[in-house]
Amino acid sequence: MAATIRDVALAAGVGVGTVSRVINDEKSVSPKTRERVFKVMRDLKFSPNIMAARLKRNETRCMALLVPVINHPFFAKFAYYVEDEADKFGYSVILVSSQQRVQKESDIIGRIHSREVDGAVFVTHFAHDEQELLDCPIVSIDRPLGADIPYVTSDNYEATKRAVEYLIEKGCKNIGYIGSKPLVDSEVMERARAYRDVMNDRGMPVREINEIIMHGDERAVVDRFLKEFDGIDGVFASGYSMAQALYAALAESGKRVPDDMQIISYDGTFGQWNGNGITCIEQPIEEMAREVVRLLIKKIHGEDTELRTELKTTFVLGMSTKK
Repeated sequence: MAATIRDVALAAGVGVGTVSRVINDEKSVSPKTRERVFKVMRDLKFSPNIMAARLKRNETRCMALLVPVINHPFFAKFAYYVEDEADKFGYSVILVSSQQRVQKESDIIGRIHSREVDGAVFVTHFAHDEQELLDCPIVSIDRPLGADIPYVTSDNYEATKRAVEYLIEKGCKNIGYIGSKPLVDSEVMERARAYRDVMNDRGMPVREINEIIMHGDERAVVDRFLKEFDGIDGVFASGYSMAQALYAALAESGKRVPDDMQIISYDGTFGQWNGNGITCIEQPIEEMAREVVRLLIKKIHGEDTELRTELKTTFVLGMSTKK
């Protein structure tokens, strides 16, 4: 016999009215209770006829997640937790890889306007006309897209500053910065600013390549960096892919890490170097993903949200710096 709404209520320890409010996505139910009810519904294979209710409210219960590429450890991990958090609220997720094409992002904006999806999480390298984004439930990572679009970021400036100062503490005299500059205003740019501030405060020369780089072009940039700045004994890399390319280039040239060069990366705990993790600034990817989903659902329902949410990173010691 198929489970009924009363069976769900009994198993979840709530009233029938609460289950009904969860099904109809009413705001009065707490996230914790909502998650418990959804779990029981899945366990009991309870399938209420909610499609008609969704159509009546002009909702799809579907959100889009747009990332530049999917074959990057950060984006893959981020997508996993976005989907997991969305599922708790009864939302499905469409994963879209822009592959550096702005048109794919514009298509998602169009799908929001046409009510094909309820909203979207944007990890974007492109600028969009604020008029195009009006009345679009969107939440962004790192990038302020407009006056009414919330975004989640990490403590880019302070974390990078501490990391560069750590390289100095570990004896580095000639420190470089190698990064990928975003096409649009982004808090990622705070990493390069922190590096330059430390160098200027310490009276040390700035040795920096920070430019627009397509995913996959990191090795060519690393080779140019090493050729241009001979004698570097420490490097702060703005991301995992850049640090990975740098490590590979040094290994091929016979230079040893950390004896000949010390490396710290923004992100980097996804992969392993010679069996040991790289010293890095670890972003709270799970927390970031769950926060953007919660913010997006608030936007979809017309609730007020904070414009900027900054989350703390963790400094993780690995084999790429001296002990």
